[in-house]
Amino acid sequence: MPDDTAFMTFASHATAQRPLLGLTVLVVEDSRYASEAVRLLCIRSGARIRRADTLTSAHRHLQVYRPSVVIVDLGLPDGSGTDLIAELATEDPSGRPVIIATSGADGQAEAALASGANDFIAKPFSSVCDFQQIILKHLPADMRPTGPRLLSHEIVSPDPIALNEDLHHLDELLGSGVDALPYVAPFLQGLSRLANDDELETVSRKLSRAEADGEGRRLAIQATRNLIQKRLSVRELV
Repeated sequence: MPDDTAFMTFASHATAQRPLLGLTVLVVEDSRYASEAVRLLCIRSGARIRRADTLTSAHRHLQVYRPSVVIVDLGLPDGSGTDLIAELATEDPSGRPVIIATSGADGQAEAALASGANDFIAKPFSSVCDFQQIILKHLPADMRPTGPRLLSHEIVSPDPIALNEDLHHLDELLGSGVDALPYVAPFLQGLSRLANDDELETVSRKLSRAEADGEGRRLAIQATRNLIQKRLSVRELV
């Protein structure tokens, strides 16, 4: 059953500066850096945030409460985010959350929308205004704030410590061998874009091509690990 009380709270207290006040956003995202970006976007918009880093964790959250919005990364450690999207999309429309899919890998929007997502956001996403707009347009009319809304041009900057955690994690996975590539390659591509790191994005693309072609994978892994370790060593000295 939908939480009508939560909807009424939103309608009563959303403001021009905090148009998502009263909403709860569940972000299903394995990247700590990307999760930190969403956390900052939610804070600026007035929404509460809960995080799950796997499909299993997301299901545990959904058994306890009903979020207003679910943001689902498509590449997760224990499966595809499209499976969770398809599950949520079959729920009764009156209690179904807004479903937003996201990915840093190319060519993912069509699959996400076909699974039932209301919308797709390509990584990186850091604009407060764009974040608010994409959610508000999919809310029922009676859940949107009335009157003029102050458009924020703020761009959020996640904590670099979260980026280091992601890089350490990816380096460890790449050290385990080629079996990690289907998961690591799109993760790294999205992370590099969010961090505005062109050199890291270049090696992530080479890693993705090597994974797809089945050739030169070990060389691509080593080149990627070398750059990751270089980034980590520089940040640790700062």
